[in-house]
Amino acid sequence: MAYLSGEYECKMDAKGRMVLPARIKSTLPDADVTKVFVKRGFEACLVLYPELEWKKVYSKVAGLSEFNEEQRNFQRNFFSGSAELELDSAGRFLIPKLMLKYADIDKDAIVVGVGNRVEIWNPDKYNQYLIKDQNEFSKQAEKFLSGQ
Repeated sequence: MAYLSGEYECKMDAKGRMVLPARIKSTLPDADVTKVFVKRGFEACLVLYPELEWKKVYSKVAGLSEFNEEQRNFQRNFFSGSAELELDSAGRFLIPKLMLKYADIDKDAIVVGVGNRVEIWNPDKYNQYLIKDQNEFSKQAEKFLSGQ
């Protein structure tokens, strides 16, 4: 399992490529250093998965029933909004234009390590989702982590 964390300011080049931050790249297992998988996130961001983590998520979604309308629609939305990305020798990857449009990413982006995955955000949207009140963050920590 990858242990991805941290927050990084990144820039897109003129061709729509981004460099995966060195700290993130160095955390990936050797097998995952040449490719990653991206999908549209639930909060108008992009979610990047190392290959080993992607296989786990992929299996869960692929295991849903094509004969159930709700599950079929979920599969359609999930898989149509995902892609395999190759990393070049400089650690750059090209994000499809439709995905950049979905996440409203132009030149600047915030890359965030979130445990087993990486999120790529428009900086303004990212700031809207951050918990600004530390008391609220403390309450969530108690709710989600106490008793474990």
